[in-house]
Amino acid sequence: MHTPDTLPKSLVAARQKYGDRVAMRQKDKGVWRAYTWNDAYTQVRQLTLGLLALGLARGERVCIIGDNDPQYFWAQLAIQAAGGIAIGIFTDSAPAEIQYAVQHSGAALVFAKDQEQCDKLIAIRNEIPNVRRVIYWDDRGLWNYGETWLISFQSAQELGAQRDAAQPDLFDSTVEQGCGADLAIFCYTSGTTGAPKGAMITHANLIAGCDQTVQIDPRGETDEYVSFLPPAWITENVLGLTIHLRSGMIVNFPEAPDTVQENIREIAPHALLFSARLWENLVARVQARMVESTRLNRLLYRVFMPVGYRVSAQRFEKRQAVGLGWQLLNALGEPALFAPLRDKLGLTRVRSAYASGAALSPDVIRFFRALGVNIKQLYGSTEAQVHTLHIGDDVKFETVGAPPPGMQLMIAPNGEIWVSGATVFQGYYQNPEATASALVEQEGRQWFCTGDAGYLDADGHLIYLDRVKELIELANGEKFSPQYIEGRLKFSPYIRDVMTLGGADKPFVAALINIDFEHVGRWAERRGLVYTTFVDLAQKPEVYALIQEQVAQVNRTLPPAARVQRFVLLHKEFDADEGELTRTRKLRRKQLGERYREMIDALYDGAENVRVRAAVKYRDGREGVIETTLRLATLGDD
Repeated sequence: MHTPDTLPKSLVAARQKYGDRVAMRQKDKGVWRAYTWNDAYTQVRQLTLGLLALGLARGERVCIIGDNDPQYFWAQLAIQAAGGIAIGIFTDSAPAEIQYAVQHSGAALVFAKDQEQCDKLIAIRNEIPNVRRVIYWDDRGLWNYGETWLISFQSAQELGAQRDAAQPDLFDSTVEQGCGADLAIFCYTSGTTGAPKGAMITHANLIAGCDQTVQIDPRGETDEYVSFLPPAWITENVLGLTIHLRSGMIVNFPEAPDTVQENIREIAPHALLFSARLWENLVARVQARMVESTRLNRLLYRVFMPVGYRVSAQRFEKRQAVGLGWQLLNALGEPALFAPLRDKLGLTRVRSAYASGAALSPDVIRFFRALGVNIKQLYGSTEAQVHTLHIGDDVKFETVGAPPPGMQLMIAPNGEIWVSGATVFQGYYQNPEATASALVEQEGRQWFCTGDAGYLDADGHLIYLDRVKELIELANGEKFSPQYIEGRLKFSPYIRDVMTLGGADKPFVAALINIDFEHVGRWAERRGLVYTTFVDLAQKPEVYALIQEQVAQVNRTLPPAARVQRFVLLHKEFDADEGELTRTRKLRRKQLGERYREMIDALYDGAENVRVRAAVKYRDGREGVIETTLRLATLGDD
């Protein structure tokens, strides 16, 4: 039997292989309801034929807007089985955003989960005349609408059952007409730099992304997966739906968006992908609850967490064999602390734990490693899926991993990351200019130009910097990313805030650094260093030596042009009340550059110290003036 080359053919093959085994579950009113592969096949078959009865033609587009439900997956597969192209729309989209996607794609039909989404579509009905019908699957609140434009999921399937009785071979012949080169989905970009673009992605693209992933991270028919990532996102299409169809992995749908964490604990999935923010929230939740826990639990936490940190550091960071004594202590900590914590978080069976989006703090990675969960970073895009990821135990804090098998990566002369492979999309729908700038032919291959900047380390790992347009050029023509360097420096517990400096008139990178008063204060107390105020602590030679080592560690991960050569420890923290930060603690670079102009000039003039006089506001409302001399530090070559 040949390997299926489309998602609907993969469903047919999976149904033949697994039959009455569980394919999906969804929690409804507190009960997990199971659907077998035979159930899923029947749902898709009837809905496909219903779409044909509603006039869907091969190549037409159909939008879907709704939460993670079995009906969403069935709708997408039915659209594709009929030869159509599925277009996911995020559930929190405003009517104007829905209108754009529907109009731009020229959608003929729309699937909408419930009354909320149907109301949005009714509000823009006059602007989307090409939409023949809207198909909903949750009828609560829609019973008395009397709107013939709306049709229920069940009614569409009943039309399909009638067509099936009249033409029993129609479904099979329609599915067989499809091929890997057919467009399967459009994924719309966020539109942060203009109107959203519809990335055209084929069945072959999705299957290649799935097969590359399972080659290094195998999934099987007994593996559990919780589908909570937005189904309109490329990641859920690959790591959720396509892997489900190709490996038999069981997909579980949460009861509601706000029960995801509870449902994850109930299912204990084998694979999990969270954003960096969600992983950080889990750590914060554990630490907060531990404070309120019993005395015994707090004692176990204090005793065994350092053991977990020590063992994981030897294994992952030092690449050393773990001593027998530490192994025994870690084994004791497993039933006493580590296993119960993993159970509380739904991580008892997780083999594949990934973080995507923003860089994950090393402290968070170390925390989960101590519990026995090795989180790995993943970097990708809508247009080419997974570009790089950490494979096995080869995890480095400062990188986003290496390309998976089948993907190639190169750094263009301007520092831009280019990727090539079977996952690269087909272009942007009705936007040849954007397509031409995103896809280039070189060395006999087609490359996707990501717009991101980065470089490869000696081990072939990718270090992501920033968007190319956000880089700052130095006087010698070389570029660096302020945000990347600042983020890496703030990984240190001793650095609270930092602003890196550079530009066309600057020969090197320098930095203004705020110490973390609490952490540095505790560090000083452990060493018997006496201090009185923030500025007194910040200006101690021992503290400068501490921060200099933190900066040097980051410098070792950076290309020469981006390394911080001089820095100063400020006499006060950046303050939102003084206009130095936004309320979300983002730097106001222009204001900081003006306020600390004299200090910045001194850093570049080679001065050893600078006298500062600054107005400050105290918490009780009083205002005062700080006058002091600050040291300026220079780092040598490392």
